[in-house]
Amino acid sequence: MAEQKTKGAMKIAVVRVRGEVRVRNDIRDTLKMLSLDRVNWMTVIDNTPTCMGMVKKAKDYITWGEVDAQLFESIVEKWGRKAGDAKLSKAEAKEFSKKLMAGETTFKEAGVKSSFRLHPPSRGYERGGVKQHVTLGGALGSRGKDINILLAKMAGIKSESKKA
Repeated sequence: MAEQKTKGAMKIAVVRVRGEVRVRNDIRDTLKMLSLDRVNWMTVIDNTPTCMGMVKKAKDYITWGEVDAQLFESIVEKWGRKAGDAKLSKAEAKEFSKKLMAGETTFKEAGVKSSFRLHPPSRGYERGGVKQHVTLGGALGSRGKDINILLAKMAGIKSESKKA
């Protein structure tokens, strides 16, 4: 039953921005459940009340927003890994990303690791630092569609939205 509710759910990209020093145990557990074990790791989750509750709990350590399907496909192609750390082929990456965005499969069902180990963003995070919210010029919190700009910088992918 829960799967039927997530079929049409929008996908949210979540990126860990801050490290482990002085993190409360309940927040550390939440980050672990989100598969965000280290800084600059990204995962994609459904926009459901349960998942968003976990995101709200860890809001002081992560940034998130609505991921673009085309950019996600590029990230899976470049950074996606199967069990045993084997890379996905271009065809596998394309098929998996389309199915995941449509809600037809999960990371576990497809045998793909749920976290992507990205580089730090080129030219760094915003000037407000990693302890300030996005609205204050920092790197934390909800970015909406602007998460795609950050993900492109972290994945080393040219983005059309950067031209504007």
